[in-house]
Amino acid sequence: MAPVSLHLLSLTRLSLPFRDTVTNPSTPRIPPWRRQWISPTDTRRRRLSMPVSAVAAEAPLPRAVDEKETPAAGEERFDWLDQWYPVAPERDLDKRKPHGKMVMGISVVVWFDGGGGEWRVVDDACPHRLAPLSEGRVDGKGRLQCAYHGWCFDGHGSCQFIPQAPALGPPVHKNSKACVASYPSVVQNNILWFYPRSEPEYKEILQRKRPPYIRELDDPSSVINSGVRDLLYGYRNYLQAIHKQLDASMFEFDQEGGLPIKMNIEELNIAGFHSNPEENWGYFKFIAPVTLIGSPFRAKPVVDQDNNNTNNKKQPEVTTVFFCIPVSPGRCRVIWANGYNLDGWFDKMIPRWWLHIKTNQVLDSDSSVLHIEERNYAAFGLDNWHKACYVPTSSDNLIIAFRNWFKKYCNNQVGWLTPMVNQLPPASTRVEVYERYWSHVMQCTSCSAALKWMRALEVALHVASVAVVGFLAAGKGTVVTSGVQRAAVVAAAVLCFAASRWLAGFIEKTFYFEDYVLADK
Repeated sequence: MAPVSLHLLSLTRLSLPFRDTVTNPSTPRIPPWRRQWISPTDTRRRRLSMPVSAVAAEAPLPRAVDEKETPAAGEERFDWLDQWYPVAPERDLDKRKPHGKMVMGISVVVWFDGGGGEWRVVDDACPHRLAPLSEGRVDGKGRLQCAYHGWCFDGHGSCQFIPQAPALGPPVHKNSKACVASYPSVVQNNILWFYPRSEPEYKEILQRKRPPYIRELDDPSSVINSGVRDLLYGYRNYLQAIHKQLDASMFEFDQEGGLPIKMNIEELNIAGFHSNPEENWGYFKFIAPVTLIGSPFRAKPVVDQDNNNTNNKKQPEVTTVFFCIPVSPGRCRVIWANGYNLDGWFDKMIPRWWLHIKTNQVLDSDSSVLHIEERNYAAFGLDNWHKACYVPTSSDNLIIAFRNWFKKYCNNQVGWLTPMVNQLPPASTRVEVYERYWSHVMQCTSCSAALKWMRALEVALHVASVAVVGFLAAGKGTVVTSGVQRAAVVAAAVLCFAASRWLAGFIEKTFYFEDYVLADK
């Protein structure tokens, strides 16, 4: 099945605008290559945001926290620009080529700087004619080269070579207009992060602020299962899917997926919130804006913001970490990293692509529901979520706490880094929602490699079945003389053909598309 056939989008469906908000389709769009000259105090950049989340619930039964619905005068607002955002697991990045990503509404390209020996993140637009640099290459000198006209850039975004410029002419490549915006980046917990400010004063941002550090993910005794998946629902809904993913690693559910869970949230502030490990069936911590850590045990995972603190508490055997990155309205990207302290050698031999099958199935289990639910919220009105939904049990407190945080500190708005039209994209089909090739496989080195060798094995089995039948026919009774021998040869051909057909179906369901009917599970 051709991967591109899974991505035929309808262009005739109407978009669904958010109620209770003002749309402004005529908002001027800032070209990516111009962002490096925008002043940090420019309010156009700092206020380019849109409401994409419902408000905190007003449940009459246990609330996640006791807080005000409206912030007090002068209360601090969450600054989406002053944050680190994960881009991809380092093991899923190929140093030989650039990788295009969209994060918080901006298109960036990730590439390995051969000269500097580290990963770089720059705007995905060549300053020449705004061609995507992600369609280019890393040249023999380790520079990022635009495939359109060959302009070359170093790790700092400076243009190093313009093929069309005369060798003895003026050094036009040194002009500031020939540069591409470069962002601070760092690899931490084997995940590449970037900071979305390209101004010179943020060059040393790592000295002031680092991404959240999860020590368990660097434990050499742990088996780390990491991966990435693009999902067709927005940032405000991601916690609901991840909550179920965490529960799936902790409990056995009945068919309805129900189980009473005691969940008390404490210490909600602008930096996030966490549960009380002494009272809950597990520990959860949300570090704003994208990090959620969970453990099925009561011991707190060690979260070290400054990388210097020590903690001698017994480490949990399982730590599940999710990073949910807003991509655009109605789209988000989830990066997961699960750490297991396993003693069995067999557990450590399980291939990574096999572990991704289960994770993708869990993510699929809610994808269609959340995709539709997001549009129901938008139609009802984002500020009326608590009036439409009934959440009486403490099992919902994690979701309620997130909506409270999003309402109180973000005013139900993601601070998009570029102007955004205030509407959801058209509703997608089930094929688009459950598609796996572009949303996961092409972004995962392990699954891409597994798909490649399975395709080769499928072809080999098919060829073998035909070759065996051809061998039997060519012999005409001279090579294979007895009936037993002929039966064995025919059986081998049938087995090869059946194996190739089974493998083709397995490949389709694992790497391309498998419909998930929630009612049948």
